[in-house]
Amino acid sequence: MSHCGSIVAATDFSAPARHAIARAARLAHETGASLTLMHVLPGGALQELRQWLGAGHAVEQQLHAEARQQLGELAAELQAARHVAVRPLHASGIVADEIAREADARGAALLVLGARGAGLLRRLVLGSTSERLLRRATRPLLLVRQAPHEPYRRVLVALDFSPWSQSSIVLARRVAPHAQLVLFNAFQAPFQEKLQFAGVDAATIEHYRRRARADATQRVHALAQACGLKPGVWEACIDEGEASQRIVEREHERERDCDLVVLGKHGQSAAEDLLLGSVTRQVLAEGSTDVLVSTGHAS
Repeated sequence: MSHCGSIVAATDFSAPARHAIARAARLAHETGASLTLMHVLPGGALQELRQWLGAGHAVEQQLHAEARQQLGELAAELQAARHVAVRPLHASGIVADEIAREADARGAALLVLGARGAGLLRRLVLGSTSERLLRRATRPLLLVRQAPHEPYRRVLVALDFSPWSQSSIVLARRVAPHAQLVLFNAFQAPFQEKLQFAGVDAATIEHYRRRARADATQRVHALAQACGLKPGVWEACIDEGEASQRIVEREHERERDCDLVVLGKHGQSAAEDLLLGSVTRQVLAEGSTDVLVSTGHAS
């Protein structure tokens, strides 16, 4: 993230959202980015309130006043803790739309939101604010699950060799410039089960699998070179199997111990995945570390 970049962090004043804004403030301090702290009162709920009590009722005015007060207190707390300038912004309307509008207006380099545990994360792929932002976002989105005790140290970057892969590596370096990168690819030898069913001998199939692994390894090294990664700041991790399952398994293996997973918004086929890759959806639903979703791709 460049020194002149901008971060927009959204909060609903919940405990999980505190993790997100704390991480956003830490990133702003580490990168020199400006930070906007945003709260949006849901327009639908306000409209329902107006139907019952009338427009401009004292209760609605009180809700806005209390939100502004909480927002100001949080901004002051972050400024004192992280020595960063925080711009509080209160709005009302469709939450995802208001956040996206502000991010576009400020040319934000990053959006930061909190996650709320397994239940919400499952709903994230079924229509939540986070999901709607993911589907429409043209800017990277960081979903924070863990309390931020230190800068990101080990980052797993999931690569599928789609146009989004190179951008994911670049984004990981911007958000976590001092972290060790684990460049991960899960390969599957095409039609392996059909070959077995057709009676192809085990030695031939094993040779086929080894070639698939070697090809994946070569492509990971080529991406690292294309991104200008120096030896010692990255390592390759090539697994065989279904990508989302292997990513979740790798998150907390002792030798990896990754505290951030970086994924492309789309997979190999954005059209087939309905604008949110199937692997990304699965990791968001089942993983337990922070997730950074890259929305850019190499041309």
